[in-house]
Amino acid sequence: MSVVSSDVFGTLPDGRLVHRFTLRSDSVRLSVLSLGGIITSLETRDRQGELADIVLGFDHLQGYINKHPYFGAVVGRVANRIAEGKFSIDGKEYQLPINNGPNSLHGGLKGFDKMLWTSEILSNGVRLSMTSADGEEGYPGELKVWVTYSLDGAVLAINYKAQTTKTTPVNLTNHSYFNLAGHGFPNIYDHEVSIEAENYLPVDKTSIPTGEITSVENTNFDLRNLVVLGDQIANKLAGGFDHNFCLNFSKQRSPCARVYHRPSGRLLEIETTQPGVQFYTANFLDGSLKGKGGATYPKHSAFCLETQNWPDAVNKANFPDALLRPGEEYDHTTWFKFSVL
Repeated sequence: MSVVSSDVFGTLPDGRLVHRFTLRSDSVRLSVLSLGGIITSLETRDRQGELADIVLGFDHLQGYINKHPYFGAVVGRVANRIAEGKFSIDGKEYQLPINNGPNSLHGGLKGFDKMLWTSEILSNGVRLSMTSADGEEGYPGELKVWVTYSLDGAVLAINYKAQTTKTTPVNLTNHSYFNLAGHGFPNIYDHEVSIEAENYLPVDKTSIPTGEITSVENTNFDLRNLVVLGDQIANKLAGGFDHNFCLNFSKQRSPCARVYHRPSGRLLEIETTQPGVQFYTANFLDGSLKGKGGATYPKHSAFCLETQNWPDAVNKANFPDALLRPGEEYDHTTWFKFSVL
């Protein structure tokens, strides 16, 4: 049984109110904003039963209005990178704004993370909805989007639905930054991670997949069994992870990843219907942002497991189809289960 409440988190410069929705169960408490569908806090218990907030974020709305690295947000219309911000549909080329080196990232200059969504409280969660106009950020078609957060005991489910008036790429995810020791802890080197992936996508120097689908066997990307992140990053992958791992293609609910924090006992298990997950170890955080409670967030102080389609899939014929067509419905769900060992 979950309890849902709401309050006003702040006011945008144009006077519109941003609401905060708090979902509570016996073991989990999280808050979500109507701005960007942002998860601002997510509290879970350690093996002593003590609650800690395990996601990075800000205490006040201004932190989210200012430029920040997508803390907790829904990203779209297309999560991740599109090479040179270009793609073609039925012979017509589209050019998107460039906002990440030579590429387009996370929907462009004003992605879904910066939108004020309409909200509806449900018995165990909240449903957010918005309409992205035809041509917005260069994308074709009017896109109606629904994102539903629901809490059932120790399981948070995020469901994404979308419908379009013209064929368009769609790829939606949540960009929460986790630290199972609690946000504000300086690194994630004592976390143990496994990802249910036989293959990963090598990338070029601008983080665009080369098009190869490479076995993780005998590579630094073999995370099929739990590895200690500190060992993996220090000894094998100095910069950290920012790579797509290739999951089950079935579109059915399938295991994705496990993260265990032995000192606290916290265990996060993720399942998804998506074909990929971007594993990112906060390589670009630099401690300059002032987070909740005055915390600083340095490099490698969090991890993201962004369930999604593969990056630049709209330009790669051998990647899962990234296009949504009129009359179809985009429908994906990711489940986050929190427990202790």
